[in-house]
Amino acid sequence: MPEKTFYITTPIYYVNDVPHVGNASTTVASDVLARLKRLQGMDVLYATGTDENAIKVHEIAQAQGMSTQDYVDGIVPRWMEVWKAMHISYDTFIRTTEERHKKVVEYAFRKLMEKGDIYKDVYKGWYCVSDETFFRESEVVDGLCPNPECRKEVRWVEEENYFFRLSAYGDRLLEYFEANPDVLGPDFRRNEVLSFIKAGLKDACVTRQAYGWGIPVPDDPDKVIYVWFDALLNYLTVAGWLQDDEKFAKTWPADVQLMGKDIFVRFHSTLWPAMLMGLGLAVPKKLFGHGFWTIEGEKISKSKGNAISPIKLAEDIAARSGADVDIAMDALRYFMMREATFGLDADFSIGALIGRFNADLANDLGNLLNRTLMLLHKYRGGIVPAPGAKDREGRVLTGLIESEADDVIAHIDNLQFSEALGAIWAVISRGNKYMEVEAPWKLAKDEECAARLDTVLYTVLDTVRSVAIMVQPFMPCVAQAIWDQLGIDEPLSEQTWDDARIVGKLKPGTKTAEPKPIFPRIDTRSQESGAGSQKGQAEKASHPSHESHMSHGPKEEKVEEQVQPQAEEKQYLTFDEFKKMDLRVAKVIAAEKVEGADKLLKLQVDLGAEQRQVVAGMALWYSPEDMIGREVVMIANLKPAKIRGVESQGMLLAADIDGEAVLLKPDKEVPPGSTVR
Repeated sequence: MPEKTFYITTPIYYVNDVPHVGNASTTVASDVLARLKRLQGMDVLYATGTDENAIKVHEIAQAQGMSTQDYVDGIVPRWMEVWKAMHISYDTFIRTTEERHKKVVEYAFRKLMEKGDIYKDVYKGWYCVSDETFFRESEVVDGLCPNPECRKEVRWVEEENYFFRLSAYGDRLLEYFEANPDVLGPDFRRNEVLSFIKAGLKDACVTRQAYGWGIPVPDDPDKVIYVWFDALLNYLTVAGWLQDDEKFAKTWPADVQLMGKDIFVRFHSTLWPAMLMGLGLAVPKKLFGHGFWTIEGEKISKSKGNAISPIKLAEDIAARSGADVDIAMDALRYFMMREATFGLDADFSIGALIGRFNADLANDLGNLLNRTLMLLHKYRGGIVPAPGAKDREGRVLTGLIESEADDVIAHIDNLQFSEALGAIWAVISRGNKYMEVEAPWKLAKDEECAARLDTVLYTVLDTVRSVAIMVQPFMPCVAQAIWDQLGIDEPLSEQTWDDARIVGKLKPGTKTAEPKPIFPRIDTRSQESGAGSQKGQAEKASHPSHESHMSHGPKEEKVEEQVQPQAEEKQYLTFDEFKKMDLRVAKVIAAEKVEGADKLLKLQVDLGAEQRQVVAGMALWYSPEDMIGREVVMIANLKPAKIRGVESQGMLLAADIDGEAVLLKPDKEVPPGSTVR
């Protein structure tokens, strides 16, 4: 049998308007997975497309005085334009109005009818045009769609139609999902599906009276096939079912199918696998229902009037930062994959997007590349030197690259996109720490340190080379911009994931390009308030390794002064000043991550006479489980501050050991609230 093609699908999207950020989340996640699999050398089929045979699409066309076909033919190219602007690398774009798809739908309908799985009866019940969903009478209250994200008026339908015997597949579906628990994800949605099936599946109405649009029922042209029965079969059409046996054998079953939570339980996890079982075909290996992007708690959608255009967002970020618009679009891709746990709802904020742009991209990644290139051009004429033997810090950095590259694959395979980026940023943070520890601007002043300077510059630039490959699935244009600045002759498109894992592949003698900031910082000073400043100071204080990160993009002629930490005159405290600090032992009694912050933990601590809440930048080194029950030392009289909107009533003390935060604790158990003297 030929090697299996890794087959990834998004849902196909209704064409009642152009894409928004909510649609883009699914599509970008699928694209990241597809790009990673290609980097791993796999044959990939990544499919997306448009669902065009819906009643609401027909009604929109009528309202605009257009034929439905003219309407969909006009709007589908706009979807393709948005995906192109977002750097979506789909292999196939399917439209449900294509003849190849109509043939698949008609054949499937006939086969299930011949088998007795489709029968004719009278349908009486409610129908929501907006959701294109039938609801039982018991599900509808006050004539409104029971879907909390919709809540539009439903229509009473009473007509002769065809039904699929979904009820006959309940036990088989339960048995299959219980024997294959990894098929449905995330776990809590899997539980929703099992509960839905156990409550009793009802036969599904799979046709409507003909209304001038849709795929006609075979031998019964007065009816059209229900849009969901039609749409789900697109995944088989793309895979080559009935058209290309060799392709279908390589492609089916689908490896990963991503969709929003609103269409996960009722359609993709019950109706769809039951249809496949009826057709004698395998169930997809992974069905995953993710959460929504919201604004102030409300789902982003066209109907709510809060839809956000990804193209306009990227143009705005480009205008405010001075970055290329393709770089700004990659920044949006990064934000969507980093800010939220994929699977859960997340609230969208322009402020959070700008924060990620400045902190993660400009300060961390951009700074690592830019300041190193500036030093290379100042001290080595822009030519990559040959490295010597690495010291301990250099060996730690290069060892981290291999381990984190493996973690990135594991995280993406588990659809943990934020965690994957966290693994990449661990390498970036270590690279910045390496620069600070080695201080190449100081090495350049001592001729005896020339070989060591070469090693430091080479090690950091080779790290950036690995990072460029690792971020490519998330930010393809950013990766190319980094590659171009490094001056590497071999095309980025020819690199594999192994090239990221293996250190030392940057060729000495490579002529690098003139350093130019890829992520010019966005000036937010006019938007900052005193509270915002306090928040920034508190976050910085709770993360020992953050305060030494340099701003991105200093001018070349001032490189030494800009990248070298500013020397400060040592300040001494008097004993009376020291006595003002109230240092106490506390015991952590509860811990959780701060939503939307990779480095922060929200802790509840016992101080003996009282309990406090503390936000600490320890999440990179301690899990919430690690913290519970731990005795810590804290400053108990620090002025409270809000960090990421969460109040912090103190600060924990930690040692900085080679960039790792190690919490201080008593050498034996003491009562909570004990004073540290």
